Amino acid sequence: MTAAPGVATPREPVPGGGGPERGRGRSLLRLSTATWVAGLSLLPLGLLTAASWLGRYVRPSADEWCFLPKVRDLGVWGMVEKFYLTDNGRIGNGLLVGAYAKFPVAGHQWFGLISGVLMLTLLWALTVQVLRRADQTVPRGVPLFVAAMVTAVFLFATPNTYKTFYWPAASVSHTIAPVLACAAAIPLLRARSRRGRIAALVVVLLAGVFMGTLSEETSVVCLVVLSGVVLLGRWIFTERARAAARYWALAGMAGTVIGTIVLTVSPGGRRRRERFGLESASMLAPESLIASLRGYVHILETVFTTWQYVGALAAGVLLGLLARGRRGPSPVLLPCRPLLWTFFGALVLLVSGYLCTVITYPVFGARVMTAQRTWNDYLLLYVLLLVGAGAFLGRALRMRTRRTRAAAAVAAVVCAASVLGLAAPLHHLGHDMRVRAQKWDRQDQYLRAGAAKGAKVLPYTPLSVGGMLEPFGGQGRNVWPAGCVADYYHLDRVTYSNRLP
Repeated sequence: MTAAPGVATPREPVPGGGGPERGRGRSLLRLSTATWVAGLSLLPLGLLTAASWLGRYVRPSADEWCFLPKVRDLGVWGMVEKFYLTDNGRIGNGLLVGAYAKFPVAGHQWFGLISGVLMLTLLWALTVQVLRRADQTVPRGVPLFVAAMVTAVFLFATPNTYKTFYWPAASVSHTIAPVLACAAAIPLLRARSRRGRIAALVVVLLAGVFMGTLSEETSVVCLVVLSGVVLLGRWIFTERARAAARYWALAGMAGTVIGTIVLTVSPGGRRRRERFGLESASMLAPESLIASLRGYVHILETVFTTWQYVGALAAGVLLGLLARGRRGPSPVLLPCRPLLWTFFGALVLLVSGYLCTVITYPVFGARVMTAQRTWNDYLLLYVLLLVGAGAFLGRALRMRTRRTRAAAAVAAVVCAASVLGLAAPLHHLGHDMRVRAQKWDRQDQYLRAGAAKGAKVLPYTPLSVGGMLEPFGGQGRNVWPAGCVADYYHLDRVTYSNRLP
C-alpha cells in the first residue's frame, strides 16, 4: 500500500446541484445531526460512568484472595513467575494480574474505571480508523457514539456483569483481551507507508505472542479471524491490498501460535493440565465434541434471546444512515457486498465460538453453559458483527430513499431502550455490591485488628456477590480459598462462621 486507501464506492450525487445556500444548508444539517448524536451518546456514556462509579464497591474475592498475598510478598514479577511455573503458564495474565493486585483493594476499586476507559478509547480509535480506511465520512461524534454503544452492550448485556466487568481476574483474560486483540489492527489501518506497514507487522506479531500467553479463548478467536482474512480476503480486498492484509494476518497468526506454544510447554501449563486431568482426556473425543456443541447451542440461545444486544444493531443502522462515501485515490475494499460480508462474519463468529467452547469444556464440563465470563472472548465479535450488519442495513435504507429521518428516529429509540434496559440490572447489582462492601470492610477491620493483637485463628463469614466463590461457600462445605485469606491477614487459619463479627 502506498497511498491513502478508500472503499471503491462512488461519491453519492447531490440532487439539484449545489451552491452557497445549499452548502450552508448541508453544513447546518450536519451540525444538527452532530448535536443530536452527541446527546444520544450521553446515554451509553452515562451508563459507563455509572458502572465505573460503582467500581468503588468492588472488594477482593475468589482467586484474588490468593493473588494479593503473593504480589505483596513477591511483587509483580514474582506473580508472573508463579503463573509460569506453577499455576497455568499465562505470563501475560500474570503481568496484568500483578499490575492491579499491587494496589490491593484500591486496585480492585479503580480497575473498572481504568479498564472501561481503556476499552472505550481503543474501540473509539478503531472505529475512526475503520471509517477512514473505508473512505466514509460521518458527522462529528458518530464514532464515539458507536464505540460507546459497543462497549456498553458488550459489558452489560452479559448474564453476569460482575464477572465480566468488575472481577479483574476474569476481565483481564476474557473482557479486556478481545479488545486488545482488536486494537492490534489500528497500526495497520493507520499505515500509509512501507515503514508503517512494517511497524504494523511487528505490532501484530508481538500482540499475538502476548495474546497467546494471556487468554487461550481469545487466541482461538484471533486465529479464526486471521484465517478468515487469509482465506476469504479475495472477496473483500482489492488485489493491491490483499497481499498486505494476508501478510499482516499471517504475522498475527504466527505470534499467537508462538505465545500458545510458550503457554502449553510451560511448567505451569503442564501442572494445570494434570490438575484438571486434561493429559488423559481429549477435547477432540466425539463425546466431548458433541457435549461442547450441546453447550454451545445453549449459549447461543441465551445470547440470541438477550434483547439488549439489538442496541448494537441499531447503532450500526444509524452509522449506515449517516455515513457518506467519497472516492479515494486507491481503494482497498471491493465494491460493497453486504450479504456476503455478513455471512463471512457470521461464519467466523460461529466457528470461533464453538472452538472456544470445545477447549473450555474439558475444564468446566456441563458448567460451560453457565461460565459466562468465557463467552466474552467471542461475544465482542458478535457485537461488532451486529454493528456491521446494522451499518449495511442503514446504507441500504439510505440508498433507497432520501427520507431517512424516520428510520434514524426508530434506530435512536432502540438504542435508548437498549441502554435503559441495561441500566436496571446494573442498578440492582450496584446495590448488592454496596451491601457486600460494607460487610467486607467491617470484617476486614475485625480480622486486621485481631491479627495485630496476635491472634492466629479467627472466624470468617463468606460474602459473595455476582455468583463469586468465597471461603466456606455452600454453608461451609467448600473451604477454598480460606488458606489464602489467612495468608492475606497473616493468620495461621480462618474458620467458618455464619455471623459477621
